[in-house]
Amino acid sequence: MTTPSRPWGADAARIAVFAALIIALGLVIVPLPGGVPITGQTLGVMLAGLILGPRSAPLAVLAVLALAAVGLPVLAGGRGGLGVFAGPSAGYLLGWVTGVVIIALIVGSRRIVWWRAGLATVLGGIGVVYLFGIPVQALVTGVPLGPTALSSLVFLPGDLIKAVAATVLCVALQRAYPRAFGRTALRVA
Repeated sequence: MTTPSRPWGADAARIAVFAALIIALGLVIVPLPGGVPITGQTLGVMLAGLILGPRSAPLAVLAVLALAAVGLPVLAGGRGGLGVFAGPSAGYLLGWVTGVVIIALIVGSRRIVWWRAGLATVLGGIGVVYLFGIPVQALVTGVPLGPTALSSLVFLPGDLIKAVAATVLCVALQRAYPRAFGRTALRVA
């Protein structure tokens, strides 16, 4: 038995919508000392992974990063240009790509349940992003890895709040509009 595939145009539109959402959430910014602000963009990344799936979600993130690379001010604080990929937040930006795939793979193609969505956002949206971000931040700033990791703990409460928000929004969206999800075969649990 074959499952119906979604037309490319529908997927492209959903990718563009999530790229725009990630960009718009960059307007929510709390500056911190050390050069890496708290932003709403990671909430958009988490939502993309939960909703779009493992093929489309990284394309939404890569679209945002490509727009930033060509100089558009699409990152938090109106940043853009190739310089952002050499700054303290470069590793976090690259971590978004892997993190969004991990989120999508953990949440799977089955009906999304709150605990799996929460686990996915914490592991992929926080753990993987930190795994990429902290070493690059340490390298760029010249601060040893241990103190950089310790100073990154200031982000954890906000990131946990974003993980909870993404989980709640995802579960509510699935109940209200299951067709929004990028999976071709959502089964009712």
